[in-house]
Amino acid sequence: MTVAFRPRMTASRQGISVIEGHQRSWQGVLAEVWEADGEVGAGGEYVSDDPRLFILLERAGGHFDLRLAPDRAPIRSRPMIREISYIPPGVPLWTRCDEATHIRHLDLHFDMEALRRRLGDEFSVDYLSTPRLMFSDPKMLNLAALIAAECAQPKSFHELYGDSLTTALLVDFLRLDTRRGERKRSSLSSRQLRRVVDYIEGNCLARIRLEELAELAGLSESHFSHAFKASTGLSPHKWQMNARIRKVKEHLARGDMSLTDIAVATGFFDQAHLTRVFRSHVGETPAAWQRNQPWGG
Repeated sequence: MTVAFRPRMTASRQGISVIEGHQRSWQGVLAEVWEADGEVGAGGEYVSDDPRLFILLERAGGHFDLRLAPDRAPIRSRPMIREISYIPPGVPLWTRCDEATHIRHLDLHFDMEALRRRLGDEFSVDYLSTPRLMFSDPKMLNLAALIAAECAQPKSFHELYGDSLTTALLVDFLRLDTRRGERKRSSLSSRQLRRVVDYIEGNCLARIRLEELAELAGLSESHFSHAFKASTGLSPHKWQMNARIRKVKEHLARGDMSLTDIAVATGFFDQAHLTRVFRSHVGETPAAWQRNQPWGG
């Protein structure tokens, strides 16, 4: 059984009133959404033992400053701009409001070892040890908004939805493909690969944990992740997503269900989520793909 990830963080606040908070955990990730008011001169000091992303979703009122030491020059938020900051483990972060300010933000705390094993890639230690404050990335911000909305839901619609969102955001931040090591890795044997692939294909609509697959192959999670990618060119998560897309195509080919029903049947949050993922994998929307088949008319 996988133990839920619990980040170790200490915080000291002055003049900050927390209005509302929500949290949700997925594999190796804890997502927290906070809404708070800050008085004139309000501030706080935060330090975590784990890497985290601090994403400013909304701000009203005065400026909101971040700094890595009390005596350092602050980095100031820009009006009408949503911003992202990455804070390495053990690095303190100071915040300050020069006027009364209302903010809503998403914190993503992640267990890097768990994500390294899950995604099957090695991350740059130098990159992860370098803070990045107040940058903006439209794709990451769109994913952050979806994660925040999922945190606010009373009940998770589907575990795979949150897993896919957090994985996509972190992969985009870490740029795994551009920093992937060139070192060759051993592959799975044909028997190991067939056993694992058959399991993924048969259970692709459920939540599959990395330890389940590693156990099938008789390997450690880290060894299995690297060996699977060396064998297939894909991480186990991506292989599972491709299998789900094939299930969607099977439903589209039969033509006996609406797109909304197909989305529910294949574990997507809604029709829009299905369409977005399908387009990213296939290059066109489900409706366009269906029309372009010989039987599509």
